[in-house]
Amino acid sequence: MNKLLLPLASLLSGVSLLVVGTGLLFSAIGAQAGSAKFSGLVTGLVMSAYFAGFVYGTYSCPAIIRKVGHIRAFAAMASIASALPLLHALWLNAWFWAGLRFTSGVCIVGLYIVVESWLNVVATSQQRGKVFAAYMAVSGVSLAVGQWLILVGDRFGFTPFALVSILFSFALLPLTLTPVEEPQPSEAPKLGLLKLFAISPIGVITALGSGLLNGALLSLGHVFGQGVGFSETGIATFMAATILGGAVLQWPVGHLSDRRDRRWVLFWVCVAGAAVAGAGFYLAREYENWLIVLGAVYGGLVFTIYGLCVAHVNDLIDPDRVLEVTGGLLLLYGIGATLGPTLGGSLMDLLGPESLMLYFAGILAVLGLTVWYFAGKVAHGFGASSQKSDYVLMGGGSQAVLQMDPRREQNTRQSSVVQGPGSSAELP
Repeated sequence: MNKLLLPLASLLSGVSLLVVGTGLLFSAIGAQAGSAKFSGLVTGLVMSAYFAGFVYGTYSCPAIIRKVGHIRAFAAMASIASALPLLHALWLNAWFWAGLRFTSGVCIVGLYIVVESWLNVVATSQQRGKVFAAYMAVSGVSLAVGQWLILVGDRFGFTPFALVSILFSFALLPLTLTPVEEPQPSEAPKLGLLKLFAISPIGVITALGSGLLNGALLSLGHVFGQGVGFSETGIATFMAATILGGAVLQWPVGHLSDRRDRRWVLFWVCVAGAAVAGAGFYLAREYENWLIVLGAVYGGLVFTIYGLCVAHVNDLIDPDRVLEVTGGLLLLYGIGATLGPTLGGSLMDLLGPESLMLYFAGILAVLGLTVWYFAGKVAHGFGASSQKSDYVLMGGGSQAVLQMDPRREQNTRQSSVVQGPGSSAELP
């Protein structure tokens, strides 16, 4: 355990600084886009470019890493990622910023792939569940901390971009100085939409919907707060509370889904989330403190959707297909996150900044109806917990982190006991 502690602490501290910087950059761009009077559509397109780069990087970065190795690839992408925030301050132009955001998305997912591959090397198979949980917890808290850092200095000037660059640069120190063996190169996810849909229509649609929701929240949350008249502290607190609410409530909701039909837990999460978002629409301009409370509840519900989706699909598949299917769901999440800011920003142009809450409520209502329709159509409930995989807190990292998913080891052990050598199970 002592051999694991030092490299794990070093890698997680580097990840923490990287995620703090990423969260701060979302807020800084949102703040300056609002002050520059960018339309909601233009702001959404700029923010969508980051997620488009992230999705593109899931395919391009593994090839680069295989060609030059993890260390060189990491150094190159880290150098670019550290310089890009400073370039935002040189020229306030939406399309220039969109290009920077796309490039940033490619670099950040490349860094995630390398770091998560190193975490896989550091953790033994018996320790991967704990390492996975620690990684997800650190990522969630760090993303929330990044929202508050926008309050340091002038949020409309050079300071936030300089802070992001400093955080990215400091993140490299613990990551590059940690002695870790060269990991195996990660493979780009294989996306078979028809196969995924045949396995679980609910899984495909909710993975996409979760990206539509979370991508819009991270990208437009600051613009929403500015538009409805929140104070600077109120905007930062609203965003941080929403993210922390997601981190806190994932555990009880996931625990409940392990003991009930997961599809109906997902349905009620969508219904409750839509109700909370609808209330937020009416309270947005007059009740800042109440909206912060609603934000925490909303985050606690909505950030569980992707984890419930992955857990539900894992209930249905052969153990040896966990990585393939979960990688496809992660890619669908990324596609949704790419579309979400543009769709949400367009609605804000039409109906005002508070209509971001209507966007959330509409997406959640559609997801709820979808789950209700397919849950009633297909009668596999998996009510007994012994028939189900465990719920695991999930985020939007790269495909490399899926290697640490504790269900992979658990399902592999169950497969060797239940199926025995030479047997195979068919997908429903």
